[in-house]
Amino acid sequence: MFENADRTELSELGEFGLIEHLAQHFGTKNQHSIKGVGDDCAVIERSETTFGLISTEVFLEGVHFDLAYHPLKHLGYKLVSAVVSDVYAMNGKPEQIQIALGLSNRFGLEAIEELYAGIIIACDKYKVDLVGGDTSTSRSGLVVSMSVYGVVNKDLITYRTGAKPMDLLVVSGDLGGAYMGLQILEREKRVFMEVPNMQPDLEQYDYIVGRQLRAEARFDVIDILEEIGVKPTSMMDVSDGVASEIFHLAKVNQVGFDIFEDKLPIDPQTVETAISFDLNPSIVALNGGEDYELLMTIDQGDFEKIKNIPDLTIIGYVTEAALKNQLITKSGNTFDIKAQGWPISQK
Repeated sequence: MFENADRTELSELGEFGLIEHLAQHFGTKNQHSIKGVGDDCAVIERSETTFGLISTEVFLEGVHFDLAYHPLKHLGYKLVSAVVSDVYAMNGKPEQIQIALGLSNRFGLEAIEELYAGIIIACDKYKVDLVGGDTSTSRSGLVVSMSVYGVVNKDLITYRTGAKPMDLLVVSGDLGGAYMGLQILEREKRVFMEVPNMQPDLEQYDYIVGRQLRAEARFDVIDILEEIGVKPTSMMDVSDGVASEIFHLAKVNQVGFDIFEDKLPIDPQTVETAISFDLNPSIVALNGGEDYELLMTIDQGDFEKIKNIPDLTIIGYVTEAALKNQLITKSGNTFDIKAQGWPISQK
């Protein structure tokens, strides 16, 4: 089964490569298991008309969040947003979540109450029920594992597969804000470590810092698509950066993508902050993670339905050039897109 004789570094595989390597040894044994590993959610037969959707996320202190600047209440909200986003990426609606916590002895009851206050607000926002979980002792800070269960009409379910040449590539919202918010928070943390009496200056960065600390899952996009009668041909959420997600869509569909730099939706605050950090805003938009927007391909025939939707932007289209993903710059030059993807943390 597993016959590697020598040590292989996980960084050589990356997130998707690791998942594919492990998943190839597993099939489905039960008739109600419709889709296993390989999409935003597993798909389970629920009734004649609906599928159940299941997904799990793990969040580790020091890897996915830093409590030096991430309020526990905001963190609780963000964790729920991140996991329900997987259900929205399948064109479904989340219904229940479960939470497992690993807690070190530096957390008192009041801290956990603060975390759960954010979870309660998010559950109300996304109309999901917290139905159980587990707690354990942790020797490495706060560890949170969160699972979500949702439903989707069989006629509406959208997988990562299904994209075809000449489909439009569409993204919701704007890109790169969460990443630049993280850069601001990290900078202010370094300043505080050097000068403890210095108060952080975050007011002028309210939008991008909010994108990082209190992410929003795009349930409204699912409602919009339903209202205008559009079913994407493929879809996934933007957690690791648009470029990384494009590479994954290209691989599973054996297609390519042409992306237009001048079509990338970037908030002015993200642009200004990126430039102040000597970063290219377009590169930030392509590679910044944790935006939790929805990236989808849509049939050309639906162009008229989506062209005037304010929060949906056509950023490119699908090509027949398998695995060839290109950025067409504002000056008309063409470059191969480089996806940084997800690295194994060295912490």
